[in-house]
Amino acid sequence: MSKSRREFLTRTSFGLVAAAVTPAISVGEHSQEPTPPTPGAPPAFGTGPAVGPEVSPTTFAQAEKLAQVQLTSADRTLAAESWRVNLASVYERRTGPRKVALEPSVAPWSRYVSALPGERVGPQRDQFLRSEGDPGPLPVSDGDIAFAPVTRLSRWIEQRRLTSERLTRIYLRRLEQFNPKLRCVITLTQDLALAQAKKADQEIAAGKYRGPLHGIPWGAKDLLDTAGIPTTYGAEPYRNRIPKEDAAVVKRLHAAGAVLVAKLSLGALALNDIWFGGQTVNPWLLEEGASGSSAGPGAATAAGLVGFAIGSETGGSIIAPSMRCGITGLRPTYGRVARTGAMTLCWSLDKLGPMTRSVEDAMLVLKEITGPDAGDVSSLPSRLDFEANGQIKGLRVGYFPAWMKENPATDVDRAALAMLPKLGMIPVEVSLPDWPYQALNLVLFAEGAAAFEELTLSGGLNQLKVQTPDAWPNLFRQARFLSAVDFVQADRFRRKVAEEMARIFSQVDLLLVPSLRDEMLTISNNTGQPSLTLRAGFVEVSEARSDWAPDPNHPLPKFSPPRRVPHGITLIGRLFEEGTLGRVGIALERAFAVSQERPPSF
Repeated sequence: MSKSRREFLTRTSFGLVAAAVTPAISVGEHSQEPTPPTPGAPPAFGTGPAVGPEVSPTTFAQAEKLAQVQLTSADRTLAAESWRVNLASVYERRTGPRKVALEPSVAPWSRYVSALPGERVGPQRDQFLRSEGDPGPLPVSDGDIAFAPVTRLSRWIEQRRLTSERLTRIYLRRLEQFNPKLRCVITLTQDLALAQAKKADQEIAAGKYRGPLHGIPWGAKDLLDTAGIPTTYGAEPYRNRIPKEDAAVVKRLHAAGAVLVAKLSLGALALNDIWFGGQTVNPWLLEEGASGSSAGPGAATAAGLVGFAIGSETGGSIIAPSMRCGITGLRPTYGRVARTGAMTLCWSLDKLGPMTRSVEDAMLVLKEITGPDAGDVSSLPSRLDFEANGQIKGLRVGYFPAWMKENPATDVDRAALAMLPKLGMIPVEVSLPDWPYQALNLVLFAEGAAAFEELTLSGGLNQLKVQTPDAWPNLFRQARFLSAVDFVQADRFRRKVAEEMARIFSQVDLLLVPSLRDEMLTISNNTGQPSLTLRAGFVEVSEARSDWAPDPNHPLPKFSPPRRVPHGITLIGRLFEEGTLGRVGIALERAFAVSQERPPSF
C-alpha cells in the first residue's frame, strides 16, 4: 500500500482512535493539511477509515447467539464502537472499492496434508497384479454381458471375443431404456462414445492394446469437466455450462482407452440425490432415492448401464450410494487422485474414486486415475501395491465393539466381523475418545460456502430445486456467520483427530465399520483415510430410506411385507494403502458370494 494506516488517521473524521489520541482537534482543523507522520512510526490497527454499515452493542448481542460466546456489556460497547475501523475493512476484498475476484481454480494457500509430520505412509513398492484366468465364454444375452464386471469384459475385449462398439451399443441402449425409470443420466454422450469405441476396436485389432480399461464404457459424475460437453453440477444455475477442457481424471481415462457413454446425475452441487431433473432412484427399490451425492454413478452401475463410473466424496458421497445400490465404491486417500477440472465443494475434503460391480474392478480403475496434476495443489505422487490374490492371513482388522451392537450396524455387519477369523484375519477391538466429531463439519460448511460464495450472495442458490433447511442454500447462507476463530479451532481439532487415527492404525492394518456410522464418515473424510465399500449381504426394510431430514408433510413410503435390499460393509485403510483394502475386499467378496445378484427388472 502507498499509504500507511497512520496516514489514514489524519484524513478521516471517522477514526475513533484519532479522537482518543488528539482530543484538542476541533472540527475546523480537519480541513487543514494532514500532519505528516513521525518518521519511523509503524502502522497500527484501528487507525484506518471507518467502513461498512453502522453497528451497535445490540448487533453484537444478537451475533453472540450465533457464535455461542458471551461478552460483557462494556466489551460489547467497545467492540461496536471500534468495529468499523478495526475489522470491517477485512471484507474489502468482497465489498470494498478494490474487489478481487477469486476464480474457481484458485485454491486456498493453506493445504491439508493427510500424513502427520514424520509419519511414514504408503507402500514401499509400486506393484499391480490383477487376477488371471479365463473369463469364460461370452454370454449370449446382452443383459448378461452388461452386468459382467470389468475384469471379465476387459478379457473378452482383449481376446477379441467382444468388440468395444458392441459393448458400447449395449450400454447406450440400456441407458436410453432405463434412464426414464432411474433418472440417472444428465447428458448421454452417444456420438463421442461410438467414436471412441470404433477407435478402440481399430487399435486393438492393430495390436495396440492399452490395458484393462481399453474399450470399456464408463459414466462420469456430472461434476467432472468434459470438453465441449455440458458439465452441470446437477444444479439449475449451471445447466448450460460447457467446459473447454477435460478434467484430469477424464484425460487419464481417455488415455487408457475407456469409452465415455454418459454424464451421470448428482444431487445439486454434490448434496444428496435430487438434481434439476428430479430424484435419482435406487434400482433395487424404486420408491427411494439412490442416495448421494454420487447417485447417478451408483444407480447406473447397479443397473448395468455402464461398465464402471467415477464418483466423488466429501462426506460420504461414494460410500452411501454404493451401500444402498449394492455396488463397490472406493474412496481413495486424499491427494492420490488429482481433482483438476472437478467441481470444488471443499478443497481439503473432496476426493474422486471408482464405483464398480466388483472390488477388483475398482482397483483396475484406481490404477489408471492415480497420480498428481499441476492443477490440483493437494495431489501427490503415490505408490499402489496391489495383488488380487495376495496374502491376507494374519492381517489385524480393527472394529469398534459398541458400534457393531447398535444402529446403523446390521446382522450383515456382524456376519462380516465373524467372517474375518475364518479367512485367517485377526479381529482387534479398538476405541476412540468420546469427542464431538461432528464439530469437524464446520470445515465442510465453511469451505463449501466459500466455494459457492458468489452463487450464494447473488441469489443464484434460490434456483435450486430443494430449499429445505438441510439443503445447501440455507446451509451456505448460515455458514456466512460461522466464526473464523472457530474454523481455526476446528482445523486444530482435525489434527488431534488425525493423531488418534494414527494411533489406531499403529495397532491394526485396517478397520471394519458399519458403512453409515456418522462418526467414522466424518472422521475418515477429514483425516483422508481411504475406504472400500462392498456388498456383503441383504437386509429387509419396512420403509424407504432418505438422505434428507424427516419431513412430516411428506412421509416416506412404507412396505408390508418388507422389501429385500443389498447391504454393504466398509473397510477403512491406512493412508495410501488401498492395495490392502483391495485384497481383503476381494477375499470377503468371494466369501460372501452375493455380488452377482442383480436388481429385479434390470
